[in-house]
Amino acid sequence: MAELSNRVVAFLSEGTRTGMLGFVAADGRPLVTPVWFVVDSGELWFTTVRSSPKGRALQRDPRLVICVDDPHPPYSFVQVQGVASLTDDPQAVLDIATRAGARYMGADRADEFGRRNAVPGEVAVRVRPTKVISAFNISD
Repeated sequence: MAELSNRVVAFLSEGTRTGMLGFVAADGRPLVTPVWFVVDSGELWFTTVRSSPKGRALQRDPRLVICVDDPHPPYSFVQVQGVASLTDDPQAVLDIATRAGARYMGADRADEFGRRNAVPGEVAVRVRPTKVISAFNISD
C-alpha cells in the first residue's frame, strides 16, 4: 500500500475539489466519472449505488484511479491509484455520505445529504492507495 503524504492529504482535503474516478467497464472501455470523496486515515472514501456503472465495475474489478486537480495557476494535481472495497454497512454509508455532504454542501446541510444518500442500495467505497503521483505548483 502506498502512503498519502501530509501534503497530498492537505491538497485532497482542501475545499470542494471533486475527484475524477477512472474505472473499466465490462466491455473494457475506460470510463471516468466525478465523485465526492473524503480522506480518512490515509484512504479515500466515497459513496455510490451498488448497481450503478461504477458500483458494478468496482465489484467486478476493484482497481481504480482517482485524479484531483487544481485548475488554477500555478496548477497542481494528485493521482491516487488503488484498490476498492465496498460495504453496505448502514452506519459506514451514513458516515461517509454525511461527511461528504458537509464537505461539498456545507455543515448546515450535512445531515440532509447524508440521509439522502444513505439509502438501501447505496454503498461506501474505501480506496486503499497502491500508488500516488502528485505535482504541485506546476507552472512556477
